Amino acid sequence: MRLTLKLPVFAAGSLALALSACADKPGGPIPYNVTLAPPDQPRALSLEENYKIAPLDTVSVSVFRQKDLSGDYEVDLTGRISMPLIGSVEAVDLTTAQLDQKITAAYGKKYLVNPDVAVGVKSSTRRAVTVDGAVKSSGSYPINGPLTLLQAIALSGGASEDANLRRVAVFRTVSGQRQAAAFDLQQIRRGQAADPAIYAGDIVVVDGSGVKETQKRILSNIPILSIFRPF
Repeated sequence: MRLTLKLPVFAAGSLALALSACADKPGGPIPYNVTLAPPDQPRALSLEENYKIAPLDTVSVSVFRQKDLSGDYEVDLTGRISMPLIGSVEAVDLTTAQLDQKITAAYGKKYLVNPDVAVGVKSSTRRAVTVDGAVKSSGSYPINGPLTLLQAIALSGGASEDANLRRVAVFRTVSGQRQAAAFDLQQIRRGQAADPAIYAGDIVVVDGSGVKETQKRILSNIPILSIFRPF
């Protein structure tokens, strides 16, 4: 038995009228032709006071009345940020207060009189897995459960065409020391090697022709061994 649902003539006509009105006429509660205010400025993350800066975190540095020296800086895999005038500054495993003191001292020593510096963490990698290098969409991804290396790379959309699947590095802090291990993704996919577990705070870097120079230099010095070693 087949049932056919029919709208009342009035309802169907009203619906058609409403749809035609929506199709070719402006309307609705949102006002037209207004001037929008600029968006709110991004703010640094609210983290615990003793939070230690990690590789690939982004820190926000503000130097009072020095616009050219202020900005957002990414911590590289070696744990450093590169700043105008003072160059490379060690940032990893420091609190924002400690990094603030280090930058203040560096600018005050040679360039500024009593510099007023403020440092905050804009994005943190310790609470997510970061996938970088030759992948389709690098970034940090929150971990909500068990995760493997293959799954972590899948979060980034998979490896890009220029990826070197024979060299995928995982960077991890073990007993307070930064360590790394390299894995052969082709062997893992074929079942010839185990798919390692990935944890919050890990950084996964897929080698390839387009990776950053700093990453390329580190990757080339890591042997293909699934054993974490200091670097």
